[in-house]
Amino acid sequence: MSRLHGTKDFWMGALRAEGPAFAAAVAEAPPETPVLSCPGWTVADLTLHLTSIYRWVHSFAGSGATTPSPGRSEPVEPEPGVAPLQLWQQAYDQLMTLFDGLDPEAPAWNWAPQPKRAGFWPRRMAHETAVHRWDAQLAIAAGEPVEAKLAADGVSEILDTWLPAGRRRTAGQWRGVVQLSAVDAGQEWFLRLRGEGVALLDTATIFDHDDHHARAQVSGTASDLLLALWGRLGLDTLDVAGDRSLLEGLRVG
Repeated sequence: MSRLHGTKDFWMGALRAEGPAFAAAVAEAPPETPVLSCPGWTVADLTLHLTSIYRWVHSFAGSGATTPSPGRSEPVEPEPGVAPLQLWQQAYDQLMTLFDGLDPEAPAWNWAPQPKRAGFWPRRMAHETAVHRWDAQLAIAAGEPVEAKLAADGVSEILDTWLPAGRRRTAGQWRGVVQLSAVDAGQEWFLRLRGEGVALLDTATIFDHDDHHARAQVSGTASDLLLALWGRLGLDTLDVAGDRSLLEGLRVG
């Protein structure tokens, strides 16, 4: 299994590309335009949602504290005459300034069962921004795929961060091994579902017991895998063999 091991530079590069692309899509859409991939939201809602996430992360990611951060308050309420995109731009610029000077090894709280290091947050914000950029572009019928290497790292983030943290889309009991293949990124993942638990497997260990053999094989582009696991695309966009029901145990959005 050749999972990406991203770096701060990689994720900052993604943010520098995805942020302006998000802003361009929002600027093209009237604020009341529905966001089809986020039922009930408008483009203004989406913009203020991402603004609130940026502000929240900015409030603690550089503090050096590993104690839990106060919960994020939503929604951001713009003052009269201030467009949601203006608030987003301010929050994006402030966050990028913070991240530029941030040591990824510095202490920083996160909600996942992994070391409390600041490098968690550029990665998390790169993927948050990429998925919401896709949402915003879809609202203007112009959804572009997430770049393959970034999308593959986004799939890894779901498997190594979201699922181990118990952040599935729905609670349930799934049992079996799933093989995911990103055909355009040359990457594959094996993971074992055990009830509410999940274990990401290395290829060196997957055949040491019979129950490791994949019961579901899933392939597609890295972007389609990422967007399907985030609930943006239907599972029918992927090539699936075996027990299709296991895929519901991997969805986080």
